Amino acid sequence: MNETNTLSNNEYDYIIVGQGLCGTWLSYYFLQAGRKVLVIDQPQKHTATRVASGIINPVTGRRIVRTWRIEELLPFALDAYTSLSNAISRALIQTTSVLDFHPTLQMQESFDTRVVEESEYLHTIDNTSHWKPYFNFHYSVGKVSPCLLIDLHAMQDGWRNKLVEQHALLQADFIPEDCIVQDDHVIYQNIRARKIFFCDGVAGFNNPYFFQLPYAHMKGEALIVSIPDLQTSHIYKHGLSIVPWKEGLFWIGSSYEWKYENLDPTEAFRQRATAFLQQFIKLPFTIVDHFAADRPANMERRPFVGLHPQHAAVGILNGMGTKGCSLAPFFAKQLVDHVLEGNPIYADADVKRHERILKRTFTKPV
Repeated sequence: MNETNTLSNNEYDYIIVGQGLCGTWLSYYFLQAGRKVLVIDQPQKHTATRVASGIINPVTGRRIVRTWRIEELLPFALDAYTSLSNAISRALIQTTSVLDFHPTLQMQESFDTRVVEESEYLHTIDNTSHWKPYFNFHYSVGKVSPCLLIDLHAMQDGWRNKLVEQHALLQADFIPEDCIVQDDHVIYQNIRARKIFFCDGVAGFNNPYFFQLPYAHMKGEALIVSIPDLQTSHIYKHGLSIVPWKEGLFWIGSSYEWKYENLDPTEAFRQRATAFLQQFIKLPFTIVDHFAADRPANMERRPFVGLHPQHAAVGILNGMGTKGCSLAPFFAKQLVDHVLEGNPIYADADVKRHERILKRTFTKPV
């Protein structure tokens, strides 16, 4: 007999705090497995998921090296987002490529060297004249392919509707003081569950069970711009990136700020991004929006996945950083398989790698 059959109206298998990328995927896989979940989430306009570009890029950094575990992550993401698209009847995923307009001769030479070593994802473009009417550039153009582009707004909104239909969403702020954790269950207000999972993004920095983890605050800013004459079939990179967004608009960004006073959009970034567009593209454009958000990154650039070493009824899926679109579905599935089947989580992602600090006596942050 499925264990959910014995649960009353106020009893759940699992409570999930947050419905960003991590909360969406964790609830999706638990529901697929026939478990009864309750997602607690208060929507906000400028969360990391709402303002992210949605790119899954197989290479990263100035050295143009493969993204961590991309050989597994990329095909898994393609299957996962396709399945979720079917579940919510919305188109979520586009296979695309990044056209890398090299800003310097050194960057061009580095790319050309890496093409020989990384022929699976890196490619040269022989005929760059096609792009001369659109862009100002002085060196060659490289191509990164295949890449994936995810419509995160459609994903989050579509899955939220599904949760509402299944009576699996509590639209409210989560209040940590109202959560009582026992060895084999948790009680939140009048709700009982076997476990609680925190997919709470930047709120995890102050989470009473996981605040000791090496989180890192990172602010990102982006512009939303109308460029009617630019093709939406590619992502264009020339320092900053020009990414197809939705409704014919483009996402321009992003900044990576480790030190900042607040989360307000800054005039400095707006001016820098505007100057970039004026210098790089030859097409008319109009700035439509400008936003900023705090990203739940961490110092190790590896996610936090698993159960608390001292509290078996408390789990986490967080800390995805800038690679969340590829990491979240993969490690949500690993976490579900770990909870339901006892399958291992990759050691370099398992939160138990921080067992020593998580077992220390802690005090809730003020």
